[in-house]
Amino acid sequence: MTGQHRIVVLGAGYAGLAAARRLARTSRDTRITVVDSRAEFVERVRLHQEAAGQRIKRWELRKLLERKGAEFVQARISGLDPVTKQVHLEELAGSPGRLLDGGTSVGQAGQSDQWSGDGTPEGAGRRQASDIGEWSLAYDTLVYALGSAADRSGAPGVAEYARSVATPEDVRALPEGRVVVVGSGSTGIELAAELAESQRYSAVTLVGADEPGAWLSARAVESIRATLTRLGVEIRSSAKVVEVLPTGVRLADDTVIEAESVVWTAGFTVPDLARSAGLAVDEHGRIHTDATLRSISHPDIYAAGDAALIAGPGDRPLRMACATAIPAGGYVARAIVARAKGVEPEPMNFRYQLQCLSLGRRDAVIQVLNADDTPGARVIRGRTGAVVKELIVRGAGMAVGLR
Repeated sequence: MTGQHRIVVLGAGYAGLAAARRLARTSRDTRITVVDSRAEFVERVRLHQEAAGQRIKRWELRKLLERKGAEFVQARISGLDPVTKQVHLEELAGSPGRLLDGGTSVGQAGQSDQWSGDGTPEGAGRRQASDIGEWSLAYDTLVYALGSAADRSGAPGVAEYARSVATPEDVRALPEGRVVVVGSGSTGIELAAELAESQRYSAVTLVGADEPGAWLSARAVESIRATLTRLGVEIRSSAKVVEVLPTGVRLADDTVIEAESVVWTAGFTVPDLARSAGLAVDEHGRIHTDATLRSISHPDIYAAGDAALIAGPGDRPLRMACATAIPAGGYVARAIVARAKGVEPEPMNFRYQLQCLSLGRRDAVIQVLNADDTPGARVIRGRTGAVVKELIVRGAGMAVGLR
């Protein structure tokens, strides 16, 4: 193993898998290791379906990655040291053991073992990650693709009483009854529609400061409202939730909407790992990248997905989306390979084509976009839109090697 260039990918979401898959296919004399705390990949764009009680497929990350030629380590990332190029990891209870090399392990008694090239600590027997409380993984190049989670700081009571559909750990099937969905963005719209269609005995209220889909064209907004209304969703726009209660939500005008379940979809946050490590980040903690998605402060670190600040058309930051993560992850891999060959990569050239919102299983809105990410004139709706949306979701899975 000595002399191999080691690439460590943090995060096995859409961006991380896209990067790892392309790197494994195109990089020679390179060892690729993907680290994630989850054992399984779940299509995040289907989590609203699971919240409505539908079964969605899961893929075992170890099998998925190893058949592509990449290693997988299931562990919690506790720290990053960009000076020594080490990722600090912690064992997860119940996770399968994994032979490590090229790093330093810290045993249960706190002693350090230097790992030799064959995975054996000098002066000790072979050990597995499940036997070790903490260890460090060395890298030559790092791909930071840790994604995002629900922002639970939006109002008092969110952390205590609201649920979320931002990550697989958040999602449990919601019981039928009165449900308030807070946030009229894409996630809130899709969840409200899915619940209303799947749980016909539920009373669903969608609360948001803006009209659902307000960033889209007037035709798309009209279609979204008409479909939500047809499904029985009560829409409360121009409303601000100031508190989540054990039995509902309180609005800024002191109105209380009672509910058995509150789901918060108003905002996302990214891990604080990059900021804590001293990387250049924005006010939200996203890594500042250059035109080739390298950290502007640490050029051996690339970033892709929700935790990366990437300039798009007109220098507007690219939005958090699967449609951003997959192309960005693939581009990072190409940039790394190009530089390994001594070639300076061309800047990432990216534009959105469509924005897709499912409205249950039989309806959707597909907004065609202009080059600057503003809504175009064309909108695909109804059953045709639902078919197109499903094809796009399946295509995203294929792009990261699921099918």
